[in-house]
Amino acid sequence: MQILRAVLVMLDISGYTRFVKFHSTSLLHAEEIITELLEAVIDKAEYPLTIAKLEGDAVFLYAESPAGEEAAAATDVSRQIDGMFTAFYAREQALVECRHGCVCEACQNIQQLKLKAFLHTGEIAIKQIRQFTEVAGQDVILIHRLLKNSIPAREYILFTAPFHALAGDYAGHTPERRAETVTDFDPLDVLVYYPNIAVQPEDIPAVRGTELAARLNRYSFARMLLRRPRSEFNHLPATRVNLIEYLIDGIASGVNVLRQQFTRG
Repeated sequence: MQILRAVLVMLDISGYTRFVKFHSTSLLHAEEIITELLEAVIDKAEYPLTIAKLEGDAVFLYAESPAGEEAAAATDVSRQIDGMFTAFYAREQALVECRHGCVCEACQNIQQLKLKAFLHTGEIAIKQIRQFTEVAGQDVILIHRLLKNSIPAREYILFTAPFHALAGDYAGHTPERRAETVTDFDPLDVLVYYPNIAVQPEDIPAVRGTELAARLNRYSFARMLLRRPRSEFNHLPATRVNLIEYLIDGIASGVNVLRQQFTRG
């Protein structure tokens, strides 16, 4: 087991629970969208940031900050956050364009998803449990508890006072100073920034075969709707239900072939 000084980062997608709950008929698309957005953020993480854990709609990262290098590590991580926000909204815009042809609620509400970031610094314990690496400690608990706070906004960057003392203000923005009550901890001073992310056309990743992707999305959604419990179709003649399932299976097989060709091309 190692005890390290580290910068801690939690990135959380706002609106995930509502997004999935109210789009249960398009759960597959909802999860695909969340996965793509998380990948866009993770791809912008540079050394010394290390992914500690994926947590559904969030990702927890840390960067070691040895004695004498704490300020440099905090400043570097603060710089990386800017790129992560830009990448998140650029990928979101690309998904909106790619999936505009799909009528499912998940694809129609992509822009309801927002990003929040939490940055803190403190001590962590790195321990190995069989093949798994676990990051633990009081400061790890603290940053997770900060996810539940009194901030009414759905998009912001939160610095704890210890992190701010090392990194300074975020990208020249003026923060809102707040005191947050965190379960099992003393009241905590935090600084909240509300970034205005402007995504430029060149930031948006190229989407190959947009029209084909839109068609594939429509087929996937049709198949998902019809893959419901058979009891929901009891009012139809059995022969018609069998024909519908046969047609959908045929479409699905064709779509899988197209997907493979689309991916390779």
